[in-house]
Parts: sequence; C-alpha cells; structure tokens
Amino acid sequence: MKVLYSLVCEDAQVRPDGRMDVHAVFHELLAPGFPAQQDQLVLVAVLEWEEGESGTQRFSIDLVDPSDSPCGTLNVETDVLPRGARMAPPRTPLVFPIEGAVFPSAGSYTFVLRLGEREQRLAGLHLLHDPSVRPD
Repeated sequence: MKVLYSLVCEDAQVRPDGRMDVHAVFHELLAPGFPAQQDQLVLVAVLEWEEGESGTQRFSIDLVDPSDSPCGTLNVETDVLPRGARMAPPRTPLVFPIEGAVFPSAGSYTFVLRLGEREQRLAGLHLLHDPSVRPD
C-alpha cells in the first residue's frame, strides 16, 4: 500500500466517476488558548494497493500530538478488489469528517496510518497560539 496523497480541508466529496472534489485545504489553525477545539475538519487520503493486497484491509489512523502521543484514533476497514492486468492498481479514497477535534497544546500534529507493522505519516496540521483570535 502507498499513500497517493493526504490533506486536511473543510469539505470533500468522492464523485461517482472516482474523482474527488476538495474544498478549502488548510495546514494551520489559530487558537486563542489551549486546549483548542475545531468544530469540523475533514481528513482526506487516497491509498493505492499493491498486488496481493486484495480482500479486507483493516488499519487505524491516529492523530499524533507534538509529543508524538496519539490523541485520537480512527479504526478503518475497507474491501480491496483485485484488478486485471491492464487496469490501474486498486485505490481506496478516504474522506473522514471529524467533528469536535480537541488539540491539547500548540504545536505540530500529524495523522499517522498504521497497517500491520507499517506506519505512514499522512497530512499534518500546525496549531498556533494567537490571543487575538476570537472564538466562534
């Protein structure tokens, strides 16, 4: 398995033709204090599977805080269908709306995908302290 891309945005939709519409990609959030809460964000990733990786695949995606400790986990299960010789490798588009995400402290957060013994870093997000920001 390899990650083709991953990002954090405000909204994403997978179209019937397999393409993805992604809106308002962001890499940082400003907060007046900590812990901070983000009402909603969307984690997007597209995984491409290698030959022999068909069938049910189970993995997790952790949100890892600046001290490298998990502060939230998504458990995922997907069915990967085998592809013919003249077809592109199978892909799994992931669109995870996350509501009420809590960030305990300022710093860099990263989503980390864990599949068996493999670990792959996904999109990152910087939480910055800015006392001038007004809560919604």
